[in-house]
Amino acid sequence: MYKIKVGFRINLICIGLCFFAFPVLAQNRVFKLEECYQLAEENYPLIKKQDLIEATRDYSISNVSKLYLPQVNIMGQASYQSETISFPDALSAMPGVNIPELSKDQYKVQGEVNQLVFDGGQLRNQKGLARVNAETQRQQLNVDLYALRGRINQLYFSVLLMKEQLKQNELRKEDLQLAVDKMIAALENGVAYRSNVDELKAELSVVESATIEFTGNINSYLQMLSLFTGVSFTEADQLIMPAESEISSEIDRPELMLFASRKKSYDIQEKQLHSDYLPKINAFFQGAYGRPTLNIIEDRADFWYIGGLRLNWAFGSLYTLSNNKKILNFNRQSLEAEKETFLFNTNLELKQQEAQLLKYKKLIIEDEKAITFRASVKESSKAQLDNGVITVRDFIAQLNAENLARQTQILHRIQLLQTIYNLKYTSGKK
Repeated sequence: MYKIKVGFRINLICIGLCFFAFPVLAQNRVFKLEECYQLAEENYPLIKKQDLIEATRDYSISNVSKLYLPQVNIMGQASYQSETISFPDALSAMPGVNIPELSKDQYKVQGEVNQLVFDGGQLRNQKGLARVNAETQRQQLNVDLYALRGRINQLYFSVLLMKEQLKQNELRKEDLQLAVDKMIAALENGVAYRSNVDELKAELSVVESATIEFTGNINSYLQMLSLFTGVSFTEADQLIMPAESEISSEIDRPELMLFASRKKSYDIQEKQLHSDYLPKINAFFQGAYGRPTLNIIEDRADFWYIGGLRLNWAFGSLYTLSNNKKILNFNRQSLEAEKETFLFNTNLELKQQEAQLLKYKKLIIEDEKAITFRASVKESSKAQLDNGVITVRDFIAQLNAENLARQTQILHRIQLLQTIYNLKYTSGKK
C-alpha cells in the first residue's frame, strides 16, 4: 500500500512538472521568412477588401443580367382637356350615322412589358467591364500586399543580424571573463596589478552594455514584426536563417498583371463604343383600361392592348466616336509609358542589387582572411599576457580587433542574404 502511494505521488509530480514545462516548450517556436510573408498578408487590414471586391463584382454582373428580364412599367393618368376631336356637321347629318361627342375628361391605367431582343452587345460589354474592374482592383490589392514583403525582409534580417551579433558578443564576453579570472588569480599571487583587473572588468562592462543594446534592438524589431504578422514574437522564438539561392533577373511582379488588367479595360471600352451606335430592338406589350379606348369614336371605358417590336437606332454617339477612340488610345499610350517606366526602374534596381551581391561575396572572402589573422594574433596575445610580455590594454585591443572582424563578417553575411531576398522581391520571383 505504501509503494502504491509513493508511486502515485511520483506520477503526480511528473504530471505537474510536465504542465509547468509545457508553456516553456511551447514558446520555442520556429518561423521561416516565407511564413512571415503569409502571416503579414493574412493579418494586413487591407486583405478584408478582397471579399468586398468579389461581392461587388458578383452583384454588378447580377444587376446587368437582370436587364435581360422583362421590364414592367405601370402608369396611370387622369386629365381634363378644353376641347376634343369634333366631326363636321355633314357627317352628323348623314342618315343612320350618330357620331358621339368625346368626353373632355379622360383617364387610363396602363401596363407595359418590354423584353430586350437585341442590344448590339451592350450588356455583354457591361458584364465584361464589371469583371475587368474587379480584376483590376484585385491586382491592385495584390500589389499593395506584395509591398509588405519589403518591410518584412527589413525586419526579419534585422532580427537575424542582432541575434548573430549577440552570439559573437557572448563569445567575446567569455574571452574577457576568462582573462579576468586569470588576472584575479595572478593578483592574488602578487604577480599582477589591481589596475589590470579593473581594466578588464571595465571592458567586460562595455560588453554587457552591448548585450543590453543588442537585446533591446531585437525586442524592438520583434515588436514591429508582431504588428505586421499578428503573432506575438519573443526572444525565445527562432527565426530560421534563409539559405542562399539562385537569382533570376526576369521580372514577374504583380504590377505587370495590373497593367494587363487595365489594358483589358480599355479594350472593352472600345467595344462598348461600337455597341452604342448599333440598333436596339425590344419586344413590347401594352395593356390598359381607360377612356377613350383605341377606338376613340366610342366614348366609353374599356380594356385594350397593343403588342409588337420597337426599334431604336440613335446616331448621336457617332458624333463623338472618333474623339472617344482617340482618348482611349491616349490612355493606352499613357499606360504603356507607366509600364515602361516601371520596368526601367525595376531593372535599374536589380542591377544595383546584383552589384551589391557581388560586393558582399568579395567582402566575405576578405573577412575570412582577416578573422584568421586576427584570431591567430589574439591567441598569441593571450599567452603573451599570461607571461607579462604585453599589457592588458594591448590584449584588449587585439581582442576587440578580432571581435570587430567577426562582427563585420556577420554583418556582410546577413547583408548578402538580405540582398538575395531583396532581389527576389524586386524581380517578383519566389
